[in-house]
Amino acid sequence: MGCYRYLQELWRKKQSDTIRFLLRIRCWEYRQMSRVVRCSRPSRIDKARRLGYKTKQGYSVFRARVRRGDRKRIARKGQVTGKPKYHGIHQLKNEKNIRRIAEERVGRVAPNLRVLNSYWVNQDTVWKWYEVICVDPFHPTIRSDPQINWICNPVHKHRECRGLTSAGKIGRGLGGKGRRYQKNRPSRWANWKRNNLIKLARYR
Repeated sequence: MGCYRYLQELWRKKQSDTIRFLLRIRCWEYRQMSRVVRCSRPSRIDKARRLGYKTKQGYSVFRARVRRGDRKRIARKGQVTGKPKYHGIHQLKNEKNIRRIAEERVGRVAPNLRVLNSYWVNQDTVWKWYEVICVDPFHPTIRSDPQINWICNPVHKHRECRGLTSAGKIGRGLGGKGRRYQKNRPSRWANWKRNNLIKLARYR
């Protein structure tokens, strides 16, 4: 086995003494930092390389912090002036998953970069941390690399906001294939519209 295979096996056993100690120390360090921080190198190099990261010019890694749990309604002093139906403050569920929210925050901090992928690095009782791999679409190294220069096309601007990354596709229900996922493509809304819209000829 290569060294990355050993790292992969190590990260699979998160209850081992080595990883528990490492995560506890890093969690304390991450809490002292800002919400979005640029990293000098990935914390999990084996995972980053599997998701497309290369140690060369044009690639960068950001660490984003997202609050865990349900979404809380923004209401001053908990006062929602409206019908009792909308009086709920807590236990409101996010439409997007937490990893996708982390990618969007990085995309807003670095709008000149394209989000490639992301992965989990740490968590505590309040926060979850994700590292997001970004690519500079205007760097000559990226533009001349046939394996990654697809991301330079204008159609991939802010792909994290449109659910085109891996986390976004999973959140849209596009993680599977076959009979059980026929109603999810191209999207649940587009499938519903196609089946429920009445199309009539102009002259009939």
